[in-house]
Amino acid sequence: MLDRIARVSDAHPIRVILVALAVAAAALGIGISLIGGLSASGFNDPASNAVVAQDEIVAATGASAVPSLIAVVDPAAPIASPEGQAAVARVVAAMDDDPDVARVLVPSPRAPQLTSTDGSKASVVAYFGDIDEDQSQAAAARLEDDLSAIPDVTVGGPWTAAAETSSIVGEDLLRAELIAFPLLFLVSLWVFRGLVAAMLPPLMGALVIFGGFFFLGVGNEAVGLSVYALNLVTGLGLGLAIDYSLLMVSRYREEIARSGPGREALAVTMRTAGRSVIFSAITVGAALAALMIFPQDFLFSMGFGGLVVALVAAVVAVGVLPAVLALLGARVNALAPRRWRERTEAADRVEQSGGWYRLSHLVMRRPVIVAIASGAFMVLLALPALGVKFTTTDSGVLPATASARQVDDVLTREFPGSNATPIFLAARAPDTPEAARRLDGVSREIRGMPATATATPPRYVGSGTWQIDATSRYRALDDRTLALVEDIQALDTSYPSKVGGFTALFVDQRASLAAHLPWAALIIVAVTIVALFLMTGSVLLPIKAVIMNLLTLGATLGVLVLIFQDGRLEGFLGYDSQGAVDLTQPILIGALAFGLSTDYAVFLLSRIKEIRDAGGGERESVALGLQRTGRVVTAAALLFCIAMGAFATSRIVIIKELGIGTALAVALDATIVRALLVPSLMALLGKWNWWAPAWLRKVHDKVGLTD
Repeated sequence: MLDRIARVSDAHPIRVILVALAVAAAALGIGISLIGGLSASGFNDPASNAVVAQDEIVAATGASAVPSLIAVVDPAAPIASPEGQAAVARVVAAMDDDPDVARVLVPSPRAPQLTSTDGSKASVVAYFGDIDEDQSQAAAARLEDDLSAIPDVTVGGPWTAAAETSSIVGEDLLRAELIAFPLLFLVSLWVFRGLVAAMLPPLMGALVIFGGFFFLGVGNEAVGLSVYALNLVTGLGLGLAIDYSLLMVSRYREEIARSGPGREALAVTMRTAGRSVIFSAITVGAALAALMIFPQDFLFSMGFGGLVVALVAAVVAVGVLPAVLALLGARVNALAPRRWRERTEAADRVEQSGGWYRLSHLVMRRPVIVAIASGAFMVLLALPALGVKFTTTDSGVLPATASARQVDDVLTREFPGSNATPIFLAARAPDTPEAARRLDGVSREIRGMPATATATPPRYVGSGTWQIDATSRYRALDDRTLALVEDIQALDTSYPSKVGGFTALFVDQRASLAAHLPWAALIIVAVTIVALFLMTGSVLLPIKAVIMNLLTLGATLGVLVLIFQDGRLEGFLGYDSQGAVDLTQPILIGALAFGLSTDYAVFLLSRIKEIRDAGGGERESVALGLQRTGRVVTAAALLFCIAMGAFATSRIVIIKELGIGTALAVALDATIVRALLVPSLMALLGKWNWWAPAWLRKVHDKVGLTD
């Protein structure tokens, strides 16, 4: 197949390029029109008790059980004054006029918590009716427009936060691209030392992003996806496209230097680099697809986006780039100063005196010391992860300029009981005195728990459903509030009961992720082991790679704790620490790190094996393999770090975590792991690196992959 693609690309390059451009333009147009409907929610398991409890209350009452939108009114007069009451009335009227608002709660003697401590501000709470997430987000955006037109009103709440997140993600995505593309071009120019060759990776990256947007938009129409997947599709798509373009263009330049431009050079490039690209894309895509096992739309969307963008990157690299190379021929080296071209050719010829070759032998002369020191350094970086705390997405991920964040800050500072988070228990029971008596006993039990601030008597809300509302003395994600939710969940209520509210959603989210994580990890580890076994025929090398990937992931998580949980670099990175790391980030970054680390391991180990199979000694094969791949892998990692690291400029904290975490994992893998741990451990194991049982060697002989 690859030879056939090479022949078609060589015979009809212009036709292939024109078709590719037409498809890319159509994909961009369709994708942009569809991705506007991506959701900013989707962090919860739809089958969790907290979500079901919310659904039961909505079905029974026609209104949400928790606040949907909150407006803080700050008139230039006390709330109790006629002027203050008139200001509150204007907000209430605007909310009542909206068709999606089912209930409005206003300050009153029965709701004193809606008036600030000094009496100067009021919070008016809207509860949406029985509408889905997209309708809720649209209603929040509509109400924000209406209420913002009223003087001295600031709008917040969960659905306003979701609407603002969607808007900010789109703006930040454009800014990250504007930052990344020029940097990527400059680094590509430094790597390729030629203007024409340097332009190819960013151009291929644009095609991959266009294709990723298309599949993301179509996928959203089919199953509903998260807006956060846009960042993954952009960063990962750009990074993989550049990696694959770097590999393809570098190999093609080697071949035309050896045999001249033409079909033969293109065919050899496709049979070697092209096959590695396809194998890499399948490996990375499969690792990320493991995220689709999670029921949370956020992680499912990331898995879907990662899978499709990896496959699109492979299609562009082996389906479009060969036609461009065939059209350019020797002109791929055009616009390169002679001095740059001579340095590139000299670097390609150097083997036994190159920097990577010398580093390998330096490491292998003291393999025990280097392995221990490198491993200890990674473990040292990972130590802060032992104290990791987790949080979930709320208005705290937004910048301080966002209205939802401002409302949350005001409620926390100025409203009594603002630290108390609503928790509710939904019980399925008949409307009878016996049920009322039993559930009143449950309410008293909740009221007697140490962390409980308030607990209401049970009230029948219709459709065979009772509701008990409670609040905690502590913040929503305080350990004592989490324990309170778990204690309420453990109560014997005599009736089918479920606990809802923000804290309950987090408790259930944590449990759901923990239940599905072993299966996702099993898939990712299996993909890594199978991929490296098919390439090397070894059992020990894949196991060793998994251990090193775990070290990389641990070190990355440790640094994320230092930065985001402990609040270091807040001024430099422009964020406010939540005192924790988002619960989904270790899972997402772990899948990315395993996929990309396996990608780079394939590039390195396949060359080492090729040299060893040709008669090279154990240590010499390692040194020559690292010399021949070191520059390409390092350049690919650097370019990928730029593509993902650009998201450090995002105003959304979890996007910063994703960008910095992924870039850090790739950087650690390309330096400490590939340059130090791999050669030192291979030197220690010697021929045992390639050990496999006899029956597995037979399997590899039949299904293994080689260049």
